[in-house]
Amino acid sequence: MNGLIPAAYAQADGAVPGGQLAPLLMMVLFIVIFYFLLIRPQQKKAKEHAAMLGKLTAGDEVVTAGGIVGKVTAVDEGFVTLEIAAEVRVKVQKFQVSSLVPKGTLKG
Repeated sequence: MNGLIPAAYAQADGAVPGGQLAPLLMMVLFIVIFYFLLIRPQQKKAKEHAAMLGKLTAGDEVVTAGGIVGKVTAVDEGFVTLEIAAEVRVKVQKFQVSSLVPKGTLKG
């Protein structure tokens, strides 16, 4: 039963076993783990997405966040014009482009 209930230590100086730095070190450890497992990969992915958007040119084939697949016909500062079928063009916000697909994926 001693494994479930911590033992009480009677000490003259009032010190806690493990010191007073233990909780602080645990918090720092959790922050470091949180950073490397969640924040850093998300920042890396955001940088890769921004670089991909910066390299968009006419003729690229892309997929939007909504699932529309099309060929880029024009790139503006904030918008991209996609041709999703013959003579059917849609203007979408640039950040909605989620990924590039290999050229030749779209037929016709």
